[in-house]
Amino acid sequence: MSLLSGHHLSCSKRDRLLFDDISLAVEPSDVLYIRGPNGAGKTSLIRILVGLSTPDTGSVTYRDNCIRSHYDVFHHHLVYFGHKLGLNTHFSPLENLRHWCKQHQISVRDDHIVSVLDELGLVGLETLPVSSLSAGQQRRVALARLWLKNHADMWVLDEPFTALDVQGIALLKARLVEHTAKGGGVIMTSHQDLALSIPVRELALEYRI
Repeated sequence: MSLLSGHHLSCSKRDRLLFDDISLAVEPSDVLYIRGPNGAGKTSLIRILVGLSTPDTGSVTYRDNCIRSHYDVFHHHLVYFGHKLGLNTHFSPLENLRHWCKQHQISVRDDHIVSVLDELGLVGLETLPVSSLSAGQQRRVALARLWLKNHADMWVLDEPFTALDVQGIALLKARLVEHTAKGGGVIMTSHQDLALSIPVRELALEYRI
């Protein structure tokens, strides 16, 4: 059984057809890399796959159930990482992640959140306002969710490597490998060479005029 599937998806934006009749399936331990030039519809496809947008045609299923009629179950098993980090810049990394965990019904102690932040190279920054952190550090705070929501088997990541340094990229790649080794699935976009130590399938989108 596939974790996440898209069936005959099409999408238009401002009267321009971005993509048409796209079908895909992510199995346990799969990594699907969606690539294409700017404007080809990568983010639009990602948003459809996580239920934030409605396709012109087609449907999306999680474990063979429509995500729109079983959204609570799908959301429980999903980590979505988009262009917007979803951080309150007035709060600290610890406060942001504590609130996020509460929203996602994740029972976790503050000391575990701090240990995850330390693992991500944010030692000593856990209680500072997010506004005082660099773009790369803020992105690491947001990516900490991949370490905290352990029961999520489906990750959908839109440009997760943006603004990360070499160490941050290495940490995220290692986490991706660990996730798939446990049977998790990943859909992601990136402008960087993935160079993962695991097989990666590609879906290429073309810019349509």
